[in-house]
Amino acid sequence: MDWIRLTKSGKDLTGLKGRLIEVTEDELSKHNRKEDCWICIRGFVYNVTPYMEYHPGGEDELMKAAGTDGTDLFDQVHRWVNYESMLKECLVGRMAVKPVAAPKEISSAVSEDKKQLNGVLPDKKVLASSAKDLSPAYDWFQTDSLITIVIYTKQKDMNADLVIVDCQDKQLRGEIIMDDHSYLIEVDLDHAVSEDVAVNIAEKVGKVEIILNKKDKVHWKMLGQPCEGHNTFIKRTDRGLFYRKCKLISKTEVTYDTKLFCLMLPKGTHLRVPTGQHVYLKHIIAGTEVVKPYTPVLPFLPLDFQEPPCHDGVHIYLMIKIYSDGLFTQALDHLQIGDYISVSNPEGNFKKSQVQTSEDLLLLAGGTGFTPMVKLLNFALTEVSCLRTVKLIFFNKTEHDILWRNQLEQLALKDERFEVQFVLSQPSKDWVGKQGKISLSLLSEFVKRTRRDSKVLICICGPVPFTEQGISEGPWILPRRDTCFYCINP
Repeated sequence: MDWIRLTKSGKDLTGLKGRLIEVTEDELSKHNRKEDCWICIRGFVYNVTPYMEYHPGGEDELMKAAGTDGTDLFDQVHRWVNYESMLKECLVGRMAVKPVAAPKEISSAVSEDKKQLNGVLPDKKVLASSAKDLSPAYDWFQTDSLITIVIYTKQKDMNADLVIVDCQDKQLRGEIIMDDHSYLIEVDLDHAVSEDVAVNIAEKVGKVEIILNKKDKVHWKMLGQPCEGHNTFIKRTDRGLFYRKCKLISKTEVTYDTKLFCLMLPKGTHLRVPTGQHVYLKHIIAGTEVVKPYTPVLPFLPLDFQEPPCHDGVHIYLMIKIYSDGLFTQALDHLQIGDYISVSNPEGNFKKSQVQTSEDLLLLAGGTGFTPMVKLLNFALTEVSCLRTVKLIFFNKTEHDILWRNQLEQLALKDERFEVQFVLSQPSKDWVGKQGKISLSLLSEFVKRTRRDSKVLICICGPVPFTEQGISEGPWILPRRDTCFYCINP
C-alpha cells in the first residue's frame, strides 16, 4: 500500500520527467547501481530504483538483473506478479533492439521442485508438445489470504471478453477462448474460497490471472482434484456448452409484445458476452429441457458515444419478443422476479476486427434481429475511428413493433455518422416513411459508398425468410470485392 501511494503521488519515478525513450543495450548496461537501476522485462525498461526498499525479496534480488534483461530471472522467481501495473510509473521506454529471451515454456522456466511445490502443471507429454504448438499452460501460487492461478496463453490480444470463470461451492472452472479453440482449467478446490473472484489480464503477453480469496488462512498443499476435461486445449465445438443459473432481476416492457429481461450472474462468475455473440437459455418446460439462443443487449442505447461503456460484470440484458403461441417465450414471460434460468457461455464467430477494417457499416435488422445491432452500434460509434458512416435499415411490420425508435432517432441527431431508416411491411395510412420488404431495389435506395474504393461491411440479422432474402440480394447491392456480407443470426 505504501508503494501504491507513492506511485499515485505524482512524483517522477523514472527521472525522465514523463518522457519515454528508446533504450539501447549499451545505455541499459550503464544503469547497474542500486541508486541508478534499470531493468528490462519483455522488451520494456523500468527504473526500479524507487522500488528497491519496497521489494519483498530485498534489494539484492533486484540487483541480480541490474542493467540487464531480467525476463528469465523474473519468470523463474515470480512471473505471476502483474509487473506491468505495479511498475507502470517507472517505465523508462522500450528497448531499441528487443532482447531475445528464451521461450517462456514452463518446462524451462520452473524447476521440477517448484512444480511439485506450487502447482499442478501439464505432464511431460504436454510440456514437450507445447514448445511446438504454443498451447497454454498454467501454474498457481498462494499467500496467506489469496490463491492466484496464472494461465500463460501466449496470445497477445487477450482480453476480458475471452475469459470465463465460474467458482461456486469449491468448484472452479476457468475457460480461455483462443480463436476456435478453448483452454480449460476445472478443479475441485482443496479448500473453500469466498465468492469474490478477480480476473487480471496482461494483454501484451497474454497472461491471465484468476485470483481467489481463501475463506480460511491455511496453507494449501495442492490446488485441488482435477475434473474431467481439466488442462485441455481443444476446439470450442468439441467442448460443449457450460451453463450457470442466473436470477431474474427485472422485466421491462419495450413494446406491446417485447420485454427487456435483466438477469444477474451468480457471485463467483466472470463472464462478458462479446459484440456479435449470443448465449443460450435453458429451461425445463413440462418436464422437457428446451434451449433457445438470444443476443444480449445494453440496458439502453447510449446517446453520447464518447467513451466505451463500463461492463458491470454482473448483469445480462436480453430483449425478447413474447409470442402468443411461443412455448419458450411464454415460459420466460411467466418467470417471477427472483426465479432462475440457465445461461450458457457465449457462442458465435463474429470478430470486431471485421468492423475495425471497414469504412462504411450497413446494418440490416428485421424485428428482434435488432438485438445484435445494439452492441455493434455501440462498438462502432465508440471505438472505430475509421468508420465514415453507420447505417441501420430497420424492418418491421407496424410502427408499434419498432424497438427503441426514439433512442435511435435521437442518436441519429447526436452523431452525424449514424443514419437510421425504418421500413414497414404493414404500415398505417398515416405512415410517411418507407414501406415494403427487404429487396434489392429497396436497399439500393439507401446504400452508397462514401468513396469509390471504400471498404463496406454489411451485417444482417432477423427471421429466417428475412435473412435468406437478404443474403441472396445483399451481395449485389455493392458488387465489389471490398464488400463483406456477414450474417450474425444466432
